[in-house]
Amino acid sequence: MTTIVSFDPASSSTLPYPQPAAIDPAVCVLPLLLHRVPAGFPSPADEYVEKGLDLNTYLVRNKVATYFFRVVGDSMTGAHIHDGDMLVVDRSIEPKHGHIVLAVINNEYTVKRLSICDGVVELHAENPAYPPIRFKEHEELQVWGVVVGTVARFAV
Repeated sequence: MTTIVSFDPASSSTLPYPQPAAIDPAVCVLPLLLHRVPAGFPSPADEYVEKGLDLNTYLVRNKVATYFFRVVGDSMTGAHIHDGDMLVVDRSIEPKHGHIVLAVINNEYTVKRLSICDGVVELHAENPAYPPIRFKEHEELQVWGVVVGTVARFAV
């Protein structure tokens, strides 16, 4: 059976070890509208302001265990994670089947969906051009953290 272990930075000296997310006390709180926005016919909603939204509070659940990573590549486009997006990764969450995880394989970071079925552990890309990464019996999968969100910027 493959073992899933937390990544130990002491076990590798070549991977960069990022700093945790810092929540700035001078946050930018933007208005949050009470109603959902339809993607069809426009509706005036100015009088339905609920409260402010701080994206740090919304995306960061555990600030001492949360890190940001920039995505490179297209293996996760089916999960709406694209090249250049920013991943929000929480190290305090126990990885489970179906989670998108940041893993360390052969001393390199990769982001994939964790699959655990009948004791078989695999990492699946969300792009059919990439095959699953399979782990053999008695191999260890090092999970760095669980992806809890993404931040994408549109080209404008």
